[in-house]
Amino acid sequence: MSLTVTVLGATGSIGRSTTDLMRQHPGRFRVGALVGGRDAASLAALAREMRPAFVALADEAAGPALREALAGSGIAHGAGESAVMEAVAREADIVVAAVSGAAGLRPTHAALRLGRTVALANKESLVCAGDAFMRDAARYKARLLPVDSEHNALAQALGDGRVSDVAKMTITASGGPFRTWARERIAAASPTEAAAHPTWSMGMKINIDSASLMNKGLELIEAHHLFSIEPGRLDVIVHPQSIVHGLIHWRDGAVTAGLAMPDMRVPIAHCLGLGDRLTIERGRPLDLVAAGSLTFEAADEERFPCLRIARAALAEGGAAPTVMNAANEIAVAAFIRGAIPFYGIAELVERTCAHFAPTYRTAPANVDEALAIDAHARAWSAQALAA
Repeated sequence: MSLTVTVLGATGSIGRSTTDLMRQHPGRFRVGALVGGRDAASLAALAREMRPAFVALADEAAGPALREALAGSGIAHGAGESAVMEAVAREADIVVAAVSGAAGLRPTHAALRLGRTVALANKESLVCAGDAFMRDAARYKARLLPVDSEHNALAQALGDGRVSDVAKMTITASGGPFRTWARERIAAASPTEAAAHPTWSMGMKINIDSASLMNKGLELIEAHHLFSIEPGRLDVIVHPQSIVHGLIHWRDGAVTAGLAMPDMRVPIAHCLGLGDRLTIERGRPLDLVAAGSLTFEAADEERFPCLRIARAALAEGGAAPTVMNAANEIAVAAFIRGAIPFYGIAELVERTCAHFAPTYRTAPANVDEALAIDAHARAWSAQALAA
């Protein structure tokens, strides 16, 4: 019997890797619904190939273009928030939540409330509303499977072990394009240079988060919620080869690690397999002899202050991660359009976090509250930029 899969963020890098895997296993999967952002042509082309029951674009203004692109196909479609929610409501065994940023909170949470198995690639869901998400996952008997390569590696390395027996969990960072750059050179970096990730191609915003190491900070917060582990037992190390993705340090001194070539289809396949191992065509098997050596470095929080800021937000708790993520999205957008320099990202995020520290001391109780805090922090950050 085939499994029905809904893909949120179908035209992004995770979405494309997901549909590539589904093509490789005809008969095992069928597409229930596809959701994209604003690229009507790409979503329509994918829909005509994969034949979902329903497709939706988040951008309501792109609705006419989607309607024209799907003319004569017989595929039901819509645009705007209500259409996205309709796509989520369609029957599915697995929902791949790969919408980037805080925009992914509502659809991901809606899938969770339906008790779906959610393959989670939207780390902001747990950064912005982690307590509420984990509580509701238990309440609605939803299953959260980590798609991020680091968290998926941690889950596989943990196996049936108990978190209480873990001394530390470590996620790895490639170090991004600025790993070997001096601070002065980083300070003058252009958006194009910051987005030139040496290993992954994840879209400009995520690539820039990787350059600042904010992405690793977000992943620490995600790991805290996924594994119910205290911040003091979480760490980041830089590993330029991107072969070791996560390590479990046990209290008896043993270490288990998740290794794979840097290919997002590996963690996605682990999630879609639901316990079975899927073959990946055109995948590159890991050859340690060919790799030659695996190297590791400490993360430099002086050159990459976003990691320090994220650690502080995690330690502070409450709504600090929600505020931090909102400010970071505003700051990265400003950097991309040339309004601030690279280190202006960290400066704006830190200013915003400091401003709201006395205000939001408790974690958001639900997604609506998280999004209200997100909107407040965004508005203040944008005003601070304009001042």
